[in-house]
Amino acid sequence: MVGLPAALLEDRVVAVLRAPSLANAEGIIRGLADAGIRSIELTYTISDVLKHVAHAAKMSGISIGVGTVLSEQQAIDAINAGAQFLVTPAVRPAVAMVANTKDVPVLMGAWTPTEVAAALDCAPAAVKLFPGEMGGPSHLKALRGPFSKATFVPSGGVSATNAKDWLAAGAVAVSAGGSLAPADALVRGDAAPIIHAAKVFVQALKSA
Repeated sequence: MVGLPAALLEDRVVAVLRAPSLANAEGIIRGLADAGIRSIELTYTISDVLKHVAHAAKMSGISIGVGTVLSEQQAIDAINAGAQFLVTPAVRPAVAMVANTKDVPVLMGAWTPTEVAAALDCAPAAVKLFPGEMGGPSHLKALRGPFSKATFVPSGGVSATNAKDWLAAGAVAVSAGGSLAPADALVRGDAAPIIHAAKVFVQALKSA
């Protein structure tokens, strides 16, 4: 098992960029990092995502990851492109095997106790509690009972408004997508609203 990236643990948030395409990738990624969110996940929904990953991996001060990784081949391709961490939406042992072999952290998706247990069998850096909005922080708090030593990073429905509630429930960090980087802004390459949202999010975490 490889631990979470230091930047993610320090900032306590990973920004998820999910859209059909991504314009002005460098401006958006650098803007997020300058605002205080240095861990950034690009998802396989983005066209030419691996080209963006390869470029971002060369940017200083950035921890770049690839999400919605479902297969062994996707994991291999992402790591070869320069991904520094992988994220799955479900329990995917083949992805974990590739990541662990390559010493790359993987955040493995799970929601029920059975799924969390199965995810932990894969030795992930963290369990990505997904979809988080279905149970909210109270669901995480309940899971922390039987899985007190597990590292949780909730994803789905996380915002500046509720991020501190997730941390209070036991999350080591949170994963935020639409509330930070709306798909339409990503497609347009409009960094301004994303940077503003990131600053608000970081400020909210400081009060947690």
